[in-house]
Amino acid sequence: MHDLNVLIIGGGIGGLSAAIALGRAGHRLTVIERDPEWSVYGVGIIQQANVVRAMDQLGVLDAFLDAACGFDAVEIYVPSGERVARVPAPSLVPGKPANVGIGRRALQKVLGDSAKALGAAIRLGVTATVLEDDGADDSGGVAVSFSDGSAERFDIVVGADGVYSQTREAILPGAAAPEFTGQGVWRYNFPRPADLDALHVYNGPVGVGLVPMSAEAMYLFATSPEPGNPHYPREGLAAAMRGKLANAAPQIRALAEQITDDAGVVYRPLEGLMVQGPWHKGRVVLLGDAVHATTPHLGQGAGMAIEDALVLAEELGRSDAPEAAFAAYRERRYERCRYIVEKSLEICHGQIGKGPQVDNHKATAEMFAVVSQAI
Repeated sequence: MHDLNVLIIGGGIGGLSAAIALGRAGHRLTVIERDPEWSVYGVGIIQQANVVRAMDQLGVLDAFLDAACGFDAVEIYVPSGERVARVPAPSLVPGKPANVGIGRRALQKVLGDSAKALGAAIRLGVTATVLEDDGADDSGGVAVSFSDGSAERFDIVVGADGVYSQTREAILPGAAAPEFTGQGVWRYNFPRPADLDALHVYNGPVGVGLVPMSAEAMYLFATSPEPGNPHYPREGLAAAMRGKLANAAPQIRALAEQITDDAGVVYRPLEGLMVQGPWHKGRVVLLGDAVHATTPHLGQGAGMAIEDALVLAEELGRSDAPEAAFAAYRERRYERCRYIVEKSLEICHGQIGKGPQVDNHKATAEMFAVVSQAI
């Protein structure tokens, strides 16, 4: 299929990646995003070797690397602060870093600028209120009503609207819902030490990571047990995060003393989701967290969404009918995404005593082997 009129619901990493992949394939694109400010957390994100390869396939690698900080290894530490392993990360793009850390705002700018350059229309503060799919034959389409009172007809609709996807609820009302895992994740930015040349992962009941994201900055993430899924008010967040790190390795406790700005702390509860059945209905298809939301323990949530976008564009180009393309897309993506969701959850459960503890060294090496395979 060629020259499709496509609506993408969600202007996050998955939605913008889909806009780029589909735009490069010659389709006409509209991206709607409910947030009128298109705001993004001011902390960072890990993008591993498969994502560097995917950015190359999307045609945005140079801009991506210019905004990021590359590194080629993961270091594993035990709670005492002792380093027990340094795991080399294989590069999948010759001459380029294996992995990168990047600020989320910088990543959104790279993807957003690229999508707009390919002709995507970005509409902010807008949601889809009604999706009326009138058939899967050659003359079919989806009539969409928007929250601003406008309406338009599209050949296909892509739901990239996250773990609480309204698109999923509309087309797959019986699908699995996200489940709280028992953990939350805390993030905070720091100046980057000159010798931080790898991702540092600290094992323990509270898992901690240090991620370089520019020449000057790094961020710390910490995954903590959160029984009862408590709510943390903005006032006092810095003190709460410091408290979570009170029994961490000595070098992490020293860093924690610098966590003083409530507004600089990003906290969210961790939820998981794996939709077992179809990922589409008619001419509406889902990608990313809308069908496979993972915890961050393997650093692959965004990577899976970006790969989804590439595979979806490929399968649409190979097929004469949307439903056939959507079924082929799911077939290619399901096992890889299931692996990431389940293995990440195993690490989560091991940290909070709901399962056996997972050796991060082995889990990381195994994950690298899996995601280095072609998508």
